[in-house]
Amino acid sequence: MTSREDETLAQAAVAALTRQLELAPKPGLPDPRDLGARATRRDHCSLRWSAMALAPGLAAMAAAARRTGAPTPGLRTELGAIGRSTEHSVALAGGGHRGALWVLGFLVAAAALDPRATGTDVTATAKRIAAHPDRRAPRRPSRGSTVSAKYGAAGARGEARAGFPHVRRALAALTTARAASAGEPDARLDALLTVMSTLQDTELLYTAGPLGLRHVQAGARTVLEAGGSATQEGRAALTAFDDDLHTRAWSPRGSGALLAGALFVDALPVAVVSTPARGA
Repeated sequence: MTSREDETLAQAAVAALTRQLELAPKPGLPDPRDLGARATRRDHCSLRWSAMALAPGLAAMAAAARRTGAPTPGLRTELGAIGRSTEHSVALAGGGHRGALWVLGFLVAAAALDPRATGTDVTATAKRIAAHPDRRAPRRPSRGSTVSAKYGAAGARGEARAGFPHVRRALAALTTARAASAGEPDARLDALLTVMSTLQDTELLYTAGPLGLRHVQAGARTVLEAGGSATQEGRAALTAFDDDLHTRAWSPRGSGALLAGALFVDALPVAVVSTPARGA
């Protein structure tokens, strides 16, 4: 049974994913412009609907963590079972967000274990949860795990077990951009590019191979080196980079999921404060 606190964390996670979806231009990723001229890609509306379908599963993950009270092997196994059930529900709502589900799921569970934690403390707790094996995971390898084994990439599992280093990098990029007086959308785009510049995205490795991955990483660095999305030169480089990836049909989905995770962690103080005390 979920509590108001669990549901607040889940809604904060869905809001973070929605804020990621609203950014534009996102190189190779769906954005609001898909409602009009670029209808050949996954419809932006369907992604927004399927994001909302994550909420019950994320609330159940928070409830499991709160009930367990510690990052135990049992909690890891329960999160895996909830996540697989949620994947099925999201598929019925239009699909998408598989990577974001697992990123946000670990972070929501970590936040539920310690409601006072913020920033890197949340990712450290998530690391402790992810360190345990999922004893009920299907034995058949996933596409991501197969690609990780083939190319030696960390993949989603490695990212979680390392304490989400790219979530931490995105948080640092947000802080840097805000300190430089960048607008919030530009700060978030720069955080996305920071993740994209170093992440070994298994989706990209599957569709584009190692050369394609390096091409995407270099493209993200080019935009950042041009001053980021807040500058005229950087915005021109970002637009060209976006057009290039869509022409190639290369989608760095892992970077988008990790940005959503960073935006969730970034908003945690607000999410905690906005939860009414029991009995209030």
